[in-house]
Amino acid sequence: MTNPVKTRRDGAILEVTLDRPKANAIDLITSREMGEVFAAFRDDPELRVAILTGAGEKFFCPGWDLKAAADGDAVDGDYGVGGFGGLQELRDMNKPVIAAVNGIACGGGLELALSADMILSADHATFALPEIRSGTVADAASVKLPKRIPYHIAMELLLTGRWFDAEEAHRWGLVNEIVPGEQLMERAWELARLLASGPPLVYAAIKEIVRDAEDAKFQDAMNRITKRQLRSVDVLYSSEDQMEGARAFAEKRDPVWKGK
Repeated sequence: MTNPVKTRRDGAILEVTLDRPKANAIDLITSREMGEVFAAFRDDPELRVAILTGAGEKFFCPGWDLKAAADGDAVDGDYGVGGFGGLQELRDMNKPVIAAVNGIACGGGLELALSADMILSADHATFALPEIRSGTVADAASVKLPKRIPYHIAMELLLTGRWFDAEEAHRWGLVNEIVPGEQLMERAWELARLLASGPPLVYAAIKEIVRDAEDAKFQDAMNRITKRQLRSVDVLYSSEDQMEGARAFAEKRDPVWKGK
């Protein structure tokens, strides 16, 4: 059996491809491996951006592998360090992650895409949260989707389980861009290179601030930033990169970010 999680590393960018024929569904073993891959990405100071996609042109990911479940995989089993798919519950992920949705993304597969910071969609991709039809709950999507798109649209999709296409996903702001299928990975890498050239400590600060502010009152969140109570903010303001940014601006040149 081939490895279900393939990686490609090029400079500061890591491409992660879910490759489980026929549909890229995720079982417990695959989820644990994905968690190890993304935890290693998070902890590697040389890596700055990750791209997540699926193998082939038909499926990004349909979510939970029902065949594996029928063979004994427990739905409440050990998904690994990052939760289902390696990303949903991975703590301190302070680096940008791009999802390149190359086909069907439904159920846990859509939840996996929602765990990324930006979503690029092939023009033929389709989406759904069909759990409602089998009497189960799309738990992660119930938390994440209303934060990404208008509440009433999120609730409609959660409560009906209907399918929608890339155009509708883009209209509601679920995906950042729609790209012709054959150009999807080229565009994902173009965006990843742009992000990889940016200031990694600022990215880390942005992601931690966003997480911290989710359940905080505005002034409480601002106070934690200004008092440097968030680790990534404190690291940024004490860093060489902070000084480099100021020097580069004054000298009218491009900064050279070191991530320290």
